[in-house]
Amino acid sequence: MAVIHNTTTLTPTKLELLASWLPDQPWYLGKGEQPELARTGGFRLDDPEGEVGIEFMTVTDASGDQPVMYQVLFSYRGAPIVGGDEALIGTTEHGVLGQRWVYDGAHDPVVVAQLFALIVGEAEPQMQSTSYTPDPSVTGWFAETVAGAALASTTVTDDPDGTDLLVETAEDGRRLAIHINRVLQPGRPAEAGARGHVTADAPLPDGTEARTVFALVH
Repeated sequence: MAVIHNTTTLTPTKLELLASWLPDQPWYLGKGEQPELARTGGFRLDDPEGEVGIEFMTVTDASGDQPVMYQVLFSYRGAPIVGGDEALIGTTEHGVLGQRWVYDGAHDPVVVAQLFALIVGEAEPQMQSTSYTPDPSVTGWFAETVAGAALASTTVTDDPDGTDLLVETAEDGRRLAIHINRVLQPGRPAEAGARGHVTADAPLPDGTEARTVFALVH
């Protein structure tokens, strides 16, 4: 399980990295304004090999007329991904771990594999800021039984509606489409007919929380 170093430094910070990366994403709703970001929640998953940090972070951008909540999948690595330059959010210096390469996790095969494992019930979500602590507020659900969570291949597409993952399972060759909601809408139910989803609590403007769909299986 990942150890969370809450008392160390990170230079630049995650929000500083995102402030320059977010405006270039096709699903970002800002119109020429510099993002004004605040961290508003999220959770983590463990890499079974213990090499890659995996974080699903929610951030709220207050730069527009109305605040917008985004979901960012972070992949933290101790070395760059070969051929992964287009998915690189940036590099940062961790006070304990040294230089870290930070990627958009939707393009990291380790993150995608663990997201799928969460959906089918083979990965346990962890608290965002506490080591060795499961987060029961995060739930994965899949309507069918699968032979296993291992993936043979993944195709990733980013567009104004979010990020779509087309995955193929290694055991039975099943092909599934996973949609990652980049713009989160707390309280809106999952689409009718969805074959699976990931849901978690996210804050409403009045300070309360509502169940929120982070990912859907079509």
